Amino acid sequence: MESSKVIHAIYTDDDVLMSAVKQVRSAKHHIDEIYTPFPVHGLDKAMGLAPTRLAITAFIYGCIGLTVATTMMNFIMIEDWPQNIGGKPSFSYLENMPAFVPIMFELTVFFAAHLMVITFYLRSRMWPFKSAENPDPRTTDDHFLMEIPVHNNEAELSELLKQTGAVEINLVDKAH
Repeated sequence: MESSKVIHAIYTDDDVLMSAVKQVRSAKHHIDEIYTPFPVHGLDKAMGLAPTRLAITAFIYGCIGLTVATTMMNFIMIEDWPQNIGGKPSFSYLENMPAFVPIMFELTVFFAAHLMVITFYLRSRMWPFKSAENPDPRTTDDHFLMEIPVHNNEAELSELLKQTGAVEINLVDKAH
């Protein structure tokens, strides 16, 4: 297993963290990860992360759900077992589509929601029985941790992080 050194800079305030992220990025250092006890608005943009494409997958999953609903109802109610319900004969799908709209809506939402949860967990690499990756348990309560890789520049990086308001700076071996 290969290990590399990283610096863990710990902050106690999200505003100080945001300012620190901007200063570290302007000094051309790469930030591997930031651990926070709650979502910090604008942190992804400050870190320079690309916008998420999960909304596109949600739309695709909704379209799949709509297609499944339409195909399923056409087969069940028109082709396989047509029924005269309330005097409305099942000659074609289009004639009966207004009655099918709620089912179409529900399956669209069902597919989008359930497949998005699965996609989120797979994309985040969070599968069953996976051990936690949180390097410091305080980040689940009231501390913020910035993880920066070290490339023989520990002193310079530590000094920069002290100037940004880090309350604690630790040099850690990180196993990959």
